[in-house]
Amino acid sequence: MIVTLTANPSLDRTVELPAPLARGEVQRAVAVHQHSGGKGVNVSRALVASGLDTVAVLPGGDSDPVLAGLLDDGVPYAALPISAPLRSNVTLTEPDGVTTKINEPGPELSLDEQEALIGLLLDRSRGASWVVLAGSLPPGVPADFYATVARRLRSMNNDGDAPLIAIDSSGAPLVAAISGDSSGNISSKPDLLKPNAEELAELAAAAGLTDVHTADELEADPGLAARAAAAVVGSGVGAVLATLGSKGAVLVTADGAWFATHPPIQAVSTVGAGDSSLAGYLLAATNGGTSQDCLRQAVAHGAAAASLPGSTVPAVHQTTPDAVTITALQKD
Repeated sequence: MIVTLTANPSLDRTVELPAPLARGEVQRAVAVHQHSGGKGVNVSRALVASGLDTVAVLPGGDSDPVLAGLLDDGVPYAALPISAPLRSNVTLTEPDGVTTKINEPGPELSLDEQEALIGLLLDRSRGASWVVLAGSLPPGVPADFYATVARRLRSMNNDGDAPLIAIDSSGAPLVAAISGDSSGNISSKPDLLKPNAEELAELAAAAGLTDVHTADELEADPGLAARAAAAVVGSGVGAVLATLGSKGAVLVTADGAWFATHPPIQAVSTVGAGDSSLAGYLLAATNGGTSQDCLRQAVAHGAAAASLPGSTVPAVHQTTPDAVTITALQKD
C-alpha cells in the first residue's frame, strides 16, 4: 500500500490551443481535459492505473468536484472535511508542447485542520510501505509542514516498521525537508526526494554545495546533476530522483549514481509527467526492483505521461521501460 498526502489539491483543467498562445487575443480551444489533481493525487491516480493499492489523503468537502473526480477515476481516498472549496488550476498547452500554468493559492487551513489532516494521514499510513508527501502548501501552512509530518510518521511506530517517505514539492517546503536536523532521535529527512532541475539547484545550495549550477546547466549535464544530487544525499536524504525534462533523469543513492534517457517522444502535455515518474519509481520499488529498475520505470512513466493529453496518467502497460538507456555516473 502506498499512501499519498496532497495538502493543496486542485481541479486541473487543461486547455489545448491550436496555435501558440496569443496574449490579448481570442483563441478557440481544440480540446479541454479535466482531472482531480495535485501532485499526491496524480501519483495515486497513476498507481491505480497500474493496479497498485493506494489511498489519497487530502482536505475537501463531500460535494467538492475534486472528490467527485476521484470517485469517477476509482481512486480510493480519505478526505478531511473543510468548508471552503478546493482550488482550480488552468493549464494552456500549445501544439509544440509549450505549457503555461495558472495555479490558484487554495483554501487556508487552520492549525486545527492541519493537525486533523496529519492525524488522518497517520491513521491511513499504518502498514503502508511508502508515504508520499507532495505538492505545494496552502495558505496558513508553515514551510516545515512536510518535515513535521515526516517526523510524526517515523515516530508512530516504535518497532522500526514506519513507512518509507518520499517528498515531491518545491520552494521553501522542499528546502525545509532537508534543512531540519532531527527532533530527538527522529530525522525529518525523507528516504526519497523527487526534484526537477530547478528544484535540484535549490536543494544543492541548501545542502551546502559551493559550485551551484542553474537548472539549464543541470539539465544539459547529467554529471553536474549527479554531483548536485549527491550533495543532497550527503545531507542525510536516502535518495534523489531528479527529473530533467526531455533530457531524462538522474538517480543518486548512497551506493551509486545513474543517468537514464528515453528515446524522443511527441510531447503533448508535460502536466503531471514528474508525478508519473515518481509513481513509476514507486511501482518498481514495491515490486522489489533495484535502484536501476526504479529509475528505468520512472523515466518510462514520465515519457508516457508527456505523450498523453492534459494530466492523463499512463498505466504500466503504456510505458516502454525496455527503451530506456541507463548509464552509471560519478557522483563526486
